[in-house]
Amino acid sequence: MPKPNLFLLLLAVAVLPVALRADDFQPNQSEMQLPPPEGAIVLLDSDTSEFLSKTGDEINWPLEEGVLTSTRGEGRSNHIVSKLHFRDADIHVEFNLPKKGSGNSGIYIHGNYELQIINSTGKEKLDQGDIGAVYGFAAAKVNAGKAPGEWQVYDIRYRAPRRDESGKIVEEGTITAWLNGQKVQEGTKLGDPRSKYHPYRYNTTDYLKTIWEKQKQTSVGPVFLQDHDNAVRFRNVWVKPLDEEAFVYQSDK
Repeated sequence: MPKPNLFLLLLAVAVLPVALRADDFQPNQSEMQLPPPEGAIVLLDSDTSEFLSKTGDEINWPLEEGVLTSTRGEGRSNHIVSKLHFRDADIHVEFNLPKKGSGNSGIYIHGNYELQIINSTGKEKLDQGDIGAVYGFAAAKVNAGKAPGEWQVYDIRYRAPRRDESGKIVEEGTITAWLNGQKVQEGTKLGDPRSKYHPYRYNTTDYLKTIWEKQKQTSVGPVFLQDHDNAVRFRNVWVKPLDEEAFVYQSDK
């Protein structure tokens, strides 16, 4: 069976009414691998991977039975980036930490804001390096992480910061996130990026530099899955745009 065409899927997206963007976001996390909701764009499932390398080429993360495994690269920066670019969206990611190592990885929303993935099992005092954190902005409200080897799930409601013509943020963005059935972020404010290690800054590429320049003008960008030297596995990744700004990025290279 041929893979679905991402362009055609995007044309079929049903845009959510503005009223559904409120902070009462409460996704169903009672089961894993639930079917994506109407209007969602699938980035990873049993036979689909809509990710590219940070150079805009094919990824070298192995894909087996719908599971992508993070593969170590130069300087912990072998991230993969979605072909889909969006502004405001709901994002769903399922992941599984390896039983050896810290399990460090993350979800880079628009390349600037990292929802942390790491083994924080048993920790009572959480900081911005622990699971559920928005790295550089806010620790998780609760420790909702599971033990390595168990599948876990993030659901994220993201509203992108708004920028003026010069690229300056004129209205902060927000993240509300649920992890394994518990709310770990609630309306967390997002201003200028705070980490020097994010994909547009550290070991970046011409492909990403071009995306970043356009993103500063439009507040529209991709989602990344992070390489941090740990073989974290991912499955069932989808994005549901909350406005009409989403599109499939085409490089000029």
